[in-house]
Amino acid sequence: MSQVVPSVPLTRSKPLGAVRWWIAGVLGLGVLINYFDRINLSVAAQPLAKGFHLTPATLGIVFSAYLWSYALLQLPIGVWLDRIGIPWMIRVTTILWSAATFLTAIAGGLGLVLVARVLLGAAEAPAFPACQKATGYWFPRQERGLCTSTFDGAAKFSNVIGVPIVAFIVTQFGWQGAFWFTGILSALYVVIFWIFYRNPKVMHRKGQLSESEYQYITAGGAQDEDFVPQHQIASLGYLLRNRKVWGLTLGFSAYGYSFYLLLTWLPNYLETQLHMTLLKSGFYTAIPWAVATFTDLVIGGWLVDRLIAQGYEPNRVRKTLLVIGMLFGLFVIGAAFTSNATFAIIWISLGLGGLAFAAPIGSSIVALIAPEGSVGAVGGIVNFVNNLLGIAAPIATGFIVSATGSFAIGFIVAAIVLVVGILCYIFLLGRIEQIPNPFSAAESIPLESAP
Repeated sequence: MSQVVPSVPLTRSKPLGAVRWWIAGVLGLGVLINYFDRINLSVAAQPLAKGFHLTPATLGIVFSAYLWSYALLQLPIGVWLDRIGIPWMIRVTTILWSAATFLTAIAGGLGLVLVARVLLGAAEAPAFPACQKATGYWFPRQERGLCTSTFDGAAKFSNVIGVPIVAFIVTQFGWQGAFWFTGILSALYVVIFWIFYRNPKVMHRKGQLSESEYQYITAGGAQDEDFVPQHQIASLGYLLRNRKVWGLTLGFSAYGYSFYLLLTWLPNYLETQLHMTLLKSGFYTAIPWAVATFTDLVIGGWLVDRLIAQGYEPNRVRKTLLVIGMLFGLFVIGAAFTSNATFAIIWISLGLGGLAFAAPIGSSIVALIAPEGSVGAVGGIVNFVNNLLGIAAPIATGFIVSATGSFAIGFIVAAIVLVVGILCYIFLLGRIEQIPNPFSAAESIPLESAP
């Protein structure tokens, strides 16, 4: 990576206050609890499967049910977020996802479990697009890597602490106990978000955000939270025809396939193929996710921002580390060729660690390339396709395991999908800069060189 001095220097003087980082913490906490609600089913899978007499293929369908509604709503959710805004959208949906989790706890049959998971997916659909949109509002360009890794890392860290805790709860209180526990956490987050999250203009107007910090955020290229595109349907069509959007979407979705495979099947893989107990699999599952949390924050967040702050060309920094992370993801294929638990965890840790630091870079690019006022729409497109592959991963893996009695081919398929994603990042995404807004008279300025 060559070192250059940007033609127009970014704002780097330290502001008075760190409200933006408290906001990042609120977003990260939401994602952490959001993922607790996702992993509880993965951990409770074996007791639930025995109770309802499920085959691996059927269990894969149950794993994917959450994503049916989650993926379907990504496109409209992005547009609604641009129109309605973050605060009210998340306030309402956090109440709904708490209710869905409690509903799962009282389910007496597989049908109600499926209904509850579909409702949970619909309620949690705005979570990541909202985080991406909030990043564009609250953070200058030079800090978006670390901010994005704060909530993206929370998705990984949820497995580090959540899987062992939920595994213990399941052993003590049955699979229903896992959903009572995560439902209570979700209800508490409703209160936290309602009290603490506001957009920056509102907090500045109320004196809760200092003038210094507000100017630091806006001068660093934050998007205008009051701007709403007037041609949203036409704008969505424009974005869907854009090669840059598809390069990011397909590349990020390739990551999503492996991510959801491991998120849903890793505990079951350790229990059934490597013959671990539920508690032991919970602690082993935490190892690769701990590695992923570390690489997400340190490489995908801190290192990216650090290199850019030192004057390295931002586009090259992001693209290089993005592709390196995806290449490391190919190490998951090693788990296909070993029956040793230690070696399997090493291969998965290397692969997941690489994917983890690629993820926040890819996620942060949403706010960097989106036209003014369209971060939610671009995020919706990316997350929609990403979660289509997320639906495919547990189902395909479940059928592979049912047909072969092994996870080996499942890991090989994940590696092939990653290769396709790498090629999309290299050849379709192109330079990371803002897409011109065809409905604005003003010319868009590439974000990396804007004042």
